Amino acid sequence: MPRIFYSVLVNSLTAALINNFVWFAVTFWAYLETQSVMVTSIMAGIYLATIALSGFFLGSVVDRYRKKKAMMISSILSLVLYVAAGWLYLLVPEATFSDPASPALWAFILLALLGAIAGNMRSIALSTIVTFIIPEGSRDKANGMVGTANGVSFLVASIFSGLGIGFLGMWWAIVLAIVLTLIVFIHLWSLQVKETPIVHAGAGSEHTTIDIRGTIKAVGAISGLFALIFFNTFNNFLGGVFMSLMDAYGLSLVSVQVWGVLWGFLSTGFIIGGLIVARKGLGRQPLRTLFVCNLVMWTVCIFFTIQPSIVLLTTGLFIYLCLIPVVEAAEQTIIQKLIPPERQGRVFGFAQSIEQAASPVTAFVIGPIAQFIFIPFMTTGSGADLLGHWFGTGKDRGLALLFTITGIAGLIVTVISMRSVYYKRLLRSYEG
Repeated sequence: MPRIFYSVLVNSLTAALINNFVWFAVTFWAYLETQSVMVTSIMAGIYLATIALSGFFLGSVVDRYRKKKAMMISSILSLVLYVAAGWLYLLVPEATFSDPASPALWAFILLALLGAIAGNMRSIALSTIVTFIIPEGSRDKANGMVGTANGVSFLVASIFSGLGIGFLGMWWAIVLAIVLTLIVFIHLWSLQVKETPIVHAGAGSEHTTIDIRGTIKAVGAISGLFALIFFNTFNNFLGGVFMSLMDAYGLSLVSVQVWGVLWGFLSTGFIIGGLIVARKGLGRQPLRTLFVCNLVMWTVCIFFTIQPSIVLLTTGLFIYLCLIPVVEAAEQTIIQKLIPPERQGRVFGFAQSIEQAASPVTAFVIGPIAQFIFIPFMTTGSGADLLGHWFGTGKDRGLALLFTITGIAGLIVTVISMRSVYYKRLLRSYEG
């Protein structure tokens, strides 16, 4: 593969590492400061809602500007927001952050998370770079390398965020993010990325606008592609349960230091899954590969919290994380083949917005549901009497029961989707 692809990939890996580090660190810190499941649930909702709302805009920026410039804009936005978060942290007394209702707490969380979210522009730009740098027959493997890079960033960020919050605190985590973001920007500025004219739409072109109507038309022209996007949307609706509550569940079993290091180990699943795709590809039918992976993932989700065991949780999460880069690479490969390059930024952004739109709803709703229904149900309610003798009782078992029900729902929807006419149509579109 071209050397410049590896240079851009390493730069994007480092940027993703920083943003994942901030996301993990703020989530761990906020839960430890407030001891509130509601706080982490609302945080996840804000994060996912912003991703959903920003996808259309970020995709249009990627199509409008050269990809290197779009990535530089992403770094500048992250840097400004992290500096603002650090400034606020210094101004506010530390005791203020222990109050879940504190405006200062939520202002800090919002600034830090928006800084991390600004990095999503890079992921969209990187997917379009794969299209024009890498030949069609090798794009699935390049997408696997992107998944591996994401896994590496996830691994390193997981380890250092837990250790950083546990031993150094939130202030030094923000300082580190600021310094590294500046270094990433300087490195990217020094790279010579040659981009073809088809990717960079000129001023006055229809490609300089968000053009949601045109993007919907382009997606609708591919039979079954909307169905795939809506399938992933439903999966994200269910996935919001895990994103909102998994840290609270994990921290009920182990300390924050152990949980952070454990996530570092689990992140090797991203790397392994991405490396397998990079080496073997996705086969002749990436769509089928995507659905088979979903069958395995949801089956795992039914059982990995069925007992209060960190070993069982770790095993299940590892399998789950190994399959995520395979699923993501499959969707990217399908879009890269079926959508014209000059519109891919907006289509990737559109898919991101639609697919992530359901997760904030889950994240905002699931916290109160867990706090006021499932946790009491498995602590002092009838669930403790009905299931407690084998499932266990307590706050963590309420969360575990919610995870199991979510896995069952995901498995049922995946089986139904694989038998649908839309699945067959998209399969024919890709093969044709």
